[in-house]
Amino acid sequence: MTLQTIVLAIGLVMIFEGLVFALAPRRIEEILRMLTDMPVEARRMIGMVALALGAGVVTVSGMIGG
Repeated sequence: MTLQTIVLAIGLVMIFEGLVFALAPRRIEEILRMLTDMPVEARRMIGMVALALGAGVVTVSGMIGG
């Protein structure tokens, strides 16, 4: 993995996050309220699932890309 790839990945995450805030700022507020009402263990599980899915996507993209 090169520095260029890491910078590209960070840039893509920033674009995605920026789009969410630009297109649905009120929805973000609702989601944050829902998260604060959610038990810590449920939030932890969501984080672990997202982590596993992200690792899977990175793995598959590495297999496809060579």
